[in-house]
Amino acid sequence: MGSDFNNVKEHTNIYLQRLICMILLLAAIPFLLSTVRGSEKKWVVVIDAGHGGKDPGALGAISKEKNINLAIALKAGSYIEQNLKNVEVLYTRKTDVFVGLYERADFANKNKADLFISIHANAISKSSIKGTETWIMGLAQDEQNLEVAMKENEVILLEDDFSTKYENFDPKSPESYIMFTVMQNTYREQSLYLASNIQHQFRNRAGRIDLGVKQAGFLVLYMTSMPSVLIETGFLTNTEEEKYLNTKDGQDYIASAIYRATRDYINEIDKKSNISRSADDYTVPVQASGVQENASSGNQLRFMVQIATSGSRKQVTPVNFNGLEDIVEIESDGQFKYASGSFEDYAMASEHRKKLGSYYPDAFVIAVKNNKILPLQEALNSK
Repeated sequence: MGSDFNNVKEHTNIYLQRLICMILLLAAIPFLLSTVRGSEKKWVVVIDAGHGGKDPGALGAISKEKNINLAIALKAGSYIEQNLKNVEVLYTRKTDVFVGLYERADFANKNKADLFISIHANAISKSSIKGTETWIMGLAQDEQNLEVAMKENEVILLEDDFSTKYENFDPKSPESYIMFTVMQNTYREQSLYLASNIQHQFRNRAGRIDLGVKQAGFLVLYMTSMPSVLIETGFLTNTEEEKYLNTKDGQDYIASAIYRATRDYINEIDKKSNISRSADDYTVPVQASGVQENASSGNQLRFMVQIATSGSRKQVTPVNFNGLEDIVEIESDGQFKYASGSFEDYAMASEHRKKLGSYYPDAFVIAVKNNKILPLQEALNSK
């Protein structure tokens, strides 16, 4: 399979022509949602117990993945419900039933979820490997990551008419994964933040081996329109870890780590937003007021709202930024920062950040002069 993986780009033409419309539509979903979470409305968190019913998932010596996933999902959801009064928890399944990947994502989208957390257990041929890892949506960086995504995506083969439902996507073919090379994940930064929180809790509070945050082309994450992660809680092919995941204490530690990571994520986002909002406040502006051409390039101090950071340059088009047409790219410290709005007054920039908060909860105000980002406090003192 190594040679196929290395030669994937040779097969792009057919896939790009067929998939580009679907990709653009998916990228636009967040912009089309007119009702979003405000502080007076509860967060909606969807907990997804992977596999189920006729799909057992990974098989260990004494257990099936589907049962471990469900036990941990119900515990994690219960911890969140009991301790976070501003959160509503929904489950893609609460019993041993089969649910297709499309249905799982569609359930989260229809319920306008703020977070999607898919819980799984791992398996590998080398039985000595153990540890936890949390995945976000993205292009697999190596063959091993691709194999993990392929294994999880193969569940669609159990669904009726899967070829039509998934636009002829073949989970066993490396060429199918070319779709993820042109996909811009609107929620990548938020997903990465949640995933990092989860791994931190696994490592420092649950005492698990931390295999890190990784990315690959998981269909269930690809089809959701909110920050989403897929958690691999351990390896059923490792005798010690399988026993741990089948104990009450083991499941409690894993579930409570997921709860704490979710709590910390929600508290941090709410702290940054720190504003009471109504649904009418959240139509993303097509053109922000006060924006001028080349706003970041002049020698006048301006306040803007940074909404994204990337190690590689993104195409500055509305479809990549929830319909916003005023996005400015600023290169800083080897990274590309993307900002909206341009204001002489900090307070006006702060108000603009609040309007963008539903789609970019991690957004923050920056000061820009001569196309360079200045320390905010220094800029405020100079006014």
